[in-house]
Amino acid sequence: MLVNVQKIINAPGERIDFQFELDLSDVDFSGLYPAQSPVVVTGDVRNTAGMLLLQFTASTVLQSVCDRCLKPFDNPKSVRCEYMLAEELSDERNDEIVLLEDGVVDVGDLARTAFILEMDTKTLCSEDCKGICPGCGVNLNQGSCTCKKEVDPRLAVLASLLEKDTGK
Repeated sequence: MLVNVQKIINAPGERIDFQFELDLSDVDFSGLYPAQSPVVVTGDVRNTAGMLLLQFTASTVLQSVCDRCLKPFDNPKSVRCEYMLAEELSDERNDEIVLLEDGVVDVGDLARTAFILEMDTKTLCSEDCKGICPGCGVNLNQGSCTCKKEVDPRLAVLASLLEKDTGK
């Protein structure tokens, strides 16, 4: 989505509001396509004391799979971004400043890039997810497994001392 800011470049205190939907359903993220719902982008461009400030929030609900228990779940995701806009750059290394082209900024491209970069590399259905048992595959959130815990061979001597001490 292109936003023309020509009319507020020389008008301190003015602003331009925008809202649009972004389709990221084609984005492959670790073999999955989590953004099946549109990403809603809402924001504005403000002229504050002669400086143009672009602010937006991109939000959607991702279809994720828990990395511990493999359960599918809905994962609300919201990304907030701020950029300064300029007609020319004096410092080419500043990522916070976006260069305008003929008074126009491509907010759609900025939102797409920011949202993809902020996607989580690890997703959990809850912070206290217990995962699955590596021995029998039982989801430990739904119950306990019956696997006998194997003692590390390096600690077997200590385990035998504990068994003698408790009388087992």
